[in-house]
Amino acid sequence: MTIKVALAGAGAFGIKHLDGIQNIRDVEVVSLISRDLAKTQEVADKYGIPHVTTKLEDSLAIKEVDAVILCTPTQMHASQSIACMEAGKHVQVEIPLCDILSEGQAVVNLQKQTGLVAMCGHTRRFNPSHQYVHKKIKAGEFNIQQMDVQTYFFRRTNMNALGQPRSWTDHLLWHHAAHTVDLFAYQAGSPIVKANAIQGPIHKDLGIAMDMSIQLKAANGAICTLSLSFNNDGPLGTFFRYIGDTATYIARYDDLVNGKEEKIDVSKVDVSMNGIELQDREFFAAIREGREPNASVAQVLPCYQVLHDLEQQLNAG
Repeated sequence: MTIKVALAGAGAFGIKHLDGIQNIRDVEVVSLISRDLAKTQEVADKYGIPHVTTKLEDSLAIKEVDAVILCTPTQMHASQSIACMEAGKHVQVEIPLCDILSEGQAVVNLQKQTGLVAMCGHTRRFNPSHQYVHKKIKAGEFNIQQMDVQTYFFRRTNMNALGQPRSWTDHLLWHHAAHTVDLFAYQAGSPIVKANAIQGPIHKDLGIAMDMSIQLKAANGAICTLSLSFNNDGPLGTFFRYIGDTATYIARYDDLVNGKEEKIDVSKVDVSMNGIELQDREFFAAIREGREPNASVAQVLPCYQVLHDLEQQLNAG
């Protein structure tokens, strides 16, 4: 069967999903939703998508749509995920699941009621570099003692990855830290039991902290130090150092080296080197097989509990 998909959000990340889906058999994007109809039509024409709209409800009303991928502003994620499931559609929502814990919990509750596939875009679980480390851990060949992670951007104005103005404000804690908080618990195979955070000054225009430092400890004793900044004038992205009992690994997106900067071949870890494509493959496979996906909303909810606790800590000063 061909899985028919509606994709909401034709910005930088929506394009990444459209590119990835082109490599996946028996999946067809039949509807594209975004704020600017003319720009949405341009993207739809490029990818051969027959239906365009500015309203999610228009796409949810299309009977043939089986699943929805949400690449919309953070503040819409939870409510739109709920709307998709209420319409009987499977849903994959981009990270973060929510920026208010109770809204994320509501998504999980509805998923359990409906039995639909509901997944969150925690891409690091799927990047070949992190999959390589995960397989070493599962095989009993490597155990994490410490993760040292840097998430750095140069973003002092409200622009997206394509250099276009954003309609919403990005967030170091609820968006970018979510990747590492979830990945640390996932790779450690142990829940986070202790978390601390400090942040720098609040930006006068954006109303967010531009620098942040987070410490985490898992129940099994593994620790993680995460540094985040929108002020870093240098290479963009997140760089992970895994320090373990048998090796050190450094992951940069889909590339992996050891502690001596010697390259490790991860080209055979999975069927693609594209983490977004692998994430989408898992979503569609879970729909076909009627199973819970890796990075289901239920699996990632503990990450958002940690983020909530850290937010309370930061608000308390």
